[in-house]
Amino acid sequence: MKYADCIKQIEIDALWSGRKHILWQLDPQVNILSGINGVGKSTILNKVFRSICTNGDLVNHLLKGVHITAEPADATHIRFDIIRSLDSPVLDVDTMNLVDSRITSALDFQLYHLQRKYLDYQVNIGNRIIAELQQGNADAAQQLSQSKKRFQDIVDELFEETGKKIVRTENEIRFSQIGETLVPYQLSSGEKQMLAILLTVLVEDQQPYVLFMDEPEVSLHIEWQKRLIDLIVELNPNVQIILTTHSPAVIMNGWMDKVTEVSDITL
Repeated sequence: MKYADCIKQIEIDALWSGRKHILWQLDPQVNILSGINGVGKSTILNKVFRSICTNGDLVNHLLKGVHITAEPADATHIRFDIIRSLDSPVLDVDTMNLVDSRITSALDFQLYHLQRKYLDYQVNIGNRIIAELQQGNADAAQQLSQSKKRFQDIVDELFEETGKKIVRTENEIRFSQIGETLVPYQLSSGEKQMLAILLTVLVEDQQPYVLFMDEPEVSLHIEWQKRLIDLIVELNPNVQIILTTHSPAVIMNGWMDKVTEVSDITL
């Protein structure tokens, strides 16, 4: 099994019942798909995501009509994840309540699964730190802990105005606010959205992977929208971002040249 560093090209046959053909050359790090409502941004993103959603297999499970060229060319699999906007279909409430009665939305359910991944991530990092210390590599051990610390610092900074801070003595994500302990499900919609994005990036442990995001700016304050891409790239310099957006704020911090209009990739 050989994992790809990124997606180099996306080709989709017969989008919208044969009236459009998509050919998109991708940047190895940031790709922003723009266009008016109904032009097909989310359709393109969803087709690509669905084509690799079976264990990231690039060889045997590609959706018919979707052709993905990876880098390197002989890669057989790709690591990936997706962040959807808050108006995406909501999961069955009864199913979510079987997991945790505090879960009342699809975003809550996503945060629940991210908490589990976060625990696994910490165990993995902890084992690697112990191994480095046993070999006398104190600097390498300290470096391994920096991503988690930076994640915590970023969240504390973003949530500062509401007085929320991550409780750093707990393994699961918890927040303190004026003497009260909060779980992620008690956050505002925008806070949950940003936490889900940053957690998704962190738990990939700086491995090369593709992060799909469909209008991630929904519910985010404009200042958070401006910083979104920068924060993701800071937490994982090896990520490839493929996102759709309607927000000019998302591209304000130097990402204008990464914008592609749907009409520019339609044949």
